[in-house]
Amino acid sequence: MTSYKVTYFPVKALAEPIRFLFSYAGVDFVDDRFDRENWPNLKSQMPFGQVPVLEVDGKKIHQSVAISRYLAKQFGLAGKDDWEALQIDAAVDTIHDLRAKLGAYHYETNTEVRDAKYEVLVKETLPYYLERLDAQVEKNGGYLVGGKLTWADLTFVALLDYLNFMAKFDLVEKYENLKQLRDKVLAEPKIKAWVDKRPASEC
Repeated sequence: MTSYKVTYFPVKALAEPIRFLFSYAGVDFVDDRFDRENWPNLKSQMPFGQVPVLEVDGKKIHQSVAISRYLAKQFGLAGKDDWEALQIDAAVDTIHDLRAKLGAYHYETNTEVRDAKYEVLVKETLPYYLERLDAQVEKNGGYLVGGKLTWADLTFVALLDYLNFMAKFDLVEKYENLKQLRDKVLAEPKIKAWVDKRPASEC
């Protein structure tokens, strides 16, 4: 039997889509969360010095999106054909583009620059992305691609706490289709069970 271990900081953030995939599929995994002060000691043990890292039977691999795509293929959530898989990949990359825009503001250390970035983010960037994602969900019968649950939907909802933390407000509140997608994913019994038992963290 294959063994899986997910190593990450003690937060949801980039590891949560991976945890959602395992949970949805009902596949056991070791949820290895290390204290931040231990990171300097662990960093050299990780491929390219970064996390999250997935271990499959002791073999380590990095890059959260690649890991999620691999698991989605294993668990039947990666699309029915190459075209659908491409659409899912595009949706996931767009979600991570949105995350990067939020991160550019959130991790900015210059207060003046940070404030200026936030204004552009709230007035222009976030509405641009969220309006289009909302319309995509409406067009696809309540999901991001193909009228059914895929790893793009799990990725979006799993990252939402992290995105909201960086934005400082609920991103989907004004977007009914995205709100319904979030509620639908969180109502999935195995996802709900995971969310109920996972360690509490702010993001």
